[in-house]
This record gives sequence, structure tokens and C-alpha cells, in this order.
Amino acid sequence: MEKLLLIGIDTRSMLNSALKLDYDIYSTSYFSTSDTPTIKNQKIILKESDGESCGIFEDNFDSKSILEMSQDYIDEVDYIIPISGISPSDFSKKDRKKILGNHDVESVEDKFEFYKKIKNEFLTPMTFHLSDIGEAFEINENHQDIQFILKPLKGSGGYDINLLNDDIDIEFGDSEFIMQEYVSGINLSSSVLSSENETKTITNSRLLTMNDFGEDNSFIYVGNILPLTDKSIMSDVKDIESINEELKNTSEDLIDKFHLIGSNGVDYILNEKGLHVIEINPRLQGTFECVEKSFGINMLEAHIMACQGEVMEIPKAQCYTYKKIIYSPTRMKYHQMDLDNIYDLPHIGSITEKDEPLLTIIDSDADFEKLYEKVELSGKIVDKSAKRNRLDA
Repeated sequence: MEKLLLIGIDTRSMLNSALKLDYDIYSTSYFSTSDTPTIKNQKIILKESDGESCGIFEDNFDSKSILEMSQDYIDEVDYIIPISGISPSDFSKKDRKKILGNHDVESVEDKFEFYKKIKNEFLTPMTFHLSDIGEAFEINENHQDIQFILKPLKGSGGYDINLLNDDIDIEFGDSEFIMQEYVSGINLSSSVLSSENETKTITNSRLLTMNDFGEDNSFIYVGNILPLTDKSIMSDVKDIESINEELKNTSEDLIDKFHLIGSNGVDYILNEKGLHVIEINPRLQGTFECVEKSFGINMLEAHIMACQGEVMEIPKAQCYTYKKIIYSPTRMKYHQMDLDNIYDLPHIGSITEKDEPLLTIIDSDADFEKLYEKVELSGKIVDKSAKRNRLDA
């Protein structure tokens, strides 16, 4: 039996799908939630235990540590699928040959290189590569009618994105940043499957950030709702069919332009000026379980098949699916909750720090209003439980 390694920040959802396939599965992850399947060949960096803090993810996560810990697995397996947090660029050229997915992603993950390659073909925010914060203010002086944001040159999940203003306090250190025109509007995303010869959009979705839930100027990823309809877009827009068609065509053009294979995502912002291309995620996306629940397919199988030359037939969506990541409103000790739609659960008694990811709500329903109500109600229950079990009162 061929051996397959899943490696990334959190392998739970992919493991569940992988165990339905005919592979000997290996896994290395940063997180190991209490609902992560336990398998024979498994390595975890964060060891959660009763009374111990899970710490601050941004401070503690390091992709190099995961790779170093995984080297014996990498040598042993036949195939590797990197998940969020690990880039194909992190692997040696020898090990990169084992990756099921994209091998060369530099021109996509480097946001300035990406901008330069698409700016003449697609609507996209004006972008500058910065050497220091002083340069940002110099550029801003020449474009006083534009609001800018600062972003890491490489990164995902909406972390470390800040509006440029006089009060900003940021040190570049060893990191590189871009300065990008701030585009307000509706966050959207496409999930695309592609082989070397065929490209097919699976679905479009409403992409959610903390901005959508009252956390002004916070761009951290919170979840998705799919498929994209006049209801799930949750905004007063006209002609959702033409929006979906433009998303489909643009996403497929972009995937073809960068010669990407497997499952990839394209993020956008829609406003009165049109559909702005923001970035490509050249890997399995956060919509993974949403697509599985709505369309009844195994997304890991679909990804593998596409990488090996065959794009799976995609059925019509049977229902809406809503994924919402809950960030802890306080420093709290986790206690079991009686909810059937929560995932990525901490280990009982472990401590989650304030504003760190606590768990994920995922639910499905053919009725969008009922689904939205269920997820939001579960979110309130989780929030109350976190506050009830707070440690920083």
C-alpha cells in the first residue's frame, strides 16, 4: 500500500477524508484537537494537557520545526500533501518531487510577484514592495486619496494585516511587507480543481473575516458559507448568476495562467467597481469540509485525482454549509460542550488564551436562514461557555 503524509497546522479534516482512501496514512501537525483521528504514524507539536496553556499560535508556530520533526516520515512515504502553514517551497528539491500538488508556488505566494504578473490582465489593488515603514509613508504622501493596508509579503489567514495610519507601530525585522490599496467590499472565494489539461470551478463561497462580525479593521479569516447565492452572499447585490459566472471564469483563467494543479482557492473582494483579485491559495483550502458536506464528495480524493490527471465530476450542491471559527473571547479553561456541530475541539482542561482559535462550528441545511440561525446560536453558546470558564476575571 502506498504511503501518504499529510503535513500542516491542523490535519484533522484531511485525516478523516484520507482514512476513507486506500493509503497508509502518516500525519504531522502543529495542533492535535481532541477530535483528531489517532493513527499509528502521527506526530504533533502542541501537546495539550489539563491546566496547561496552548500558548499564542503566531508566537509558537514554525514551519521549519514541523519539517524537521517529519524528516523520517518524508523519507519513508511515497507522497506528501502540504496543508495550510507549510509551503512546497519549504521542502528540499528532492522531497518536493513527492508532493501531490503544486511544486513551484513562489510567484503566487509572493504577493508582490503575484501583483506584477496579474496587474495588466485583472482588476487588482495597487501594490508596492516595502523596504521599511518610512517608505510606506513616502508612498502614502503621493497617493493621499487612497487608504492603504500593510501585509506580510508571504502569509495567509489574514494575520498581521494593518491599516496604514499615523499611529501605526510596526517593526519589519526579518519580515518583508507589501503596501496595498485597501479595497472595501464583499469577500468572496472560489474553489477550483485542475489537472494539467482541465480546470473546473467546484463552487464559489462567501468568505468571512472578523470585519464581518463587528471587529473593524481585523482581516483574520473566520470561515465560509457556500454555495454562493443571493441569500448566502448576505448583501444586497443584483444578478448573482453573473457574479458566479465571472468568479468561475476569472478563477479558471488565473489557475491556468499559473499552471496550478489539484485543489486551489482564489480570493476576491467585490464592490461597485467590480471583482478585485486579492490572492491565490495554491493548496487545499479552509472550505475543505464545507465542500464535502454540500456536494457529497471526498475533497482529498478529488485533489489527488486532479494531481494525477483526472478532474472529478462535481455534482450539484445539496445544501448550504456554514463554517465559522470561534476565537476565544477570554483566557479560558475548556470544558465539554453539548453541541453536535463543533469541531477542532481543545482537550478537556486545556487553556486557550484570549483571541486564540478555540474551535470551529460547521453545519449544513437546505434552508439558509435555518442554517445561519443554528450556527449563530451555537456561537453564542460557545461564547457564554468561554466566559463562564474564564481564568482572567
